[in-house]
Amino acid sequence: MKYIRTIHIVYGFIVFSILFLLFFPALLIPIFIPSLHNWVGIINRAWAKSIFTLTFLPYRVECQTQLDRTKQYIFCPNHFSYLDIPTMGLNPVNTIFVGKNDMEKIPLFGFMYRKLHITVNRASLKSRFNTILASMKAIDEGKSLVIYPEGGMVTKEPPKMCAYKDGAFRAAIEKQIPIVPVTIPFNWIILPDEEKMRLHRGTVKVIFHAPIETKGMTLNDLPNLKQRVFSIIDTELKKELSLNE
Repeated sequence: MKYIRTIHIVYGFIVFSILFLLFFPALLIPIFIPSLHNWVGIINRAWAKSIFTLTFLPYRVECQTQLDRTKQYIFCPNHFSYLDIPTMGLNPVNTIFVGKNDMEKIPLFGFMYRKLHITVNRASLKSRFNTILASMKAIDEGKSLVIYPEGGMVTKEPPKMCAYKDGAFRAAIEKQIPIVPVTIPFNWIILPDEEKMRLHRGTVKVIFHAPIETKGMTLNDLPNLKQRVFSIIDTELKKELSLNE
């Protein structure tokens, strides 16, 4: 069985790479015409759906309330697996990502990621500060953001989350836009963060919770907002896992 899983992950990387090359010309449009930034979300959705379909991974998107595609949001998902990145591509709202700068090193993909999304070197205080400024600027330009509030894939005991960083919540409060908690319950089982990566059978599921309004909040409300988002996702993770035991 482990050999089949190894073949599956290799096949998955090949599919990912071929699809990226096919979609890359379309991604050049928002790179050279920044006002068409909504194309990023549209292309990401098509790319993500193609990846899951061609790698035989069924997926399910659940929105607990209808999201207004004309509004801006900051989406905060848990992050236990590399599979979470294409999973957030299924987002019904067009977004860009805030993520680690490691992906900039990948040929061609790194160019696209650096130009269309916001990267951060979490080991650098200056980079983290510049990322906050870049996130604020992106919001001013009308963009919605995906920010993994744990600061990356850092937990060693999924589905137990690590403490959240402040960045996503600071940006939401300062710009007075809603936070959307997002639960991704099973990706850590389907593609565990292990040295020998192997795909397991399962359904990729993503749950978009009701937006939390930040209008009227100040930075004094940041700890409570952060705890509220953590609690929503943590409760949903436990619920989903108990239902699938």
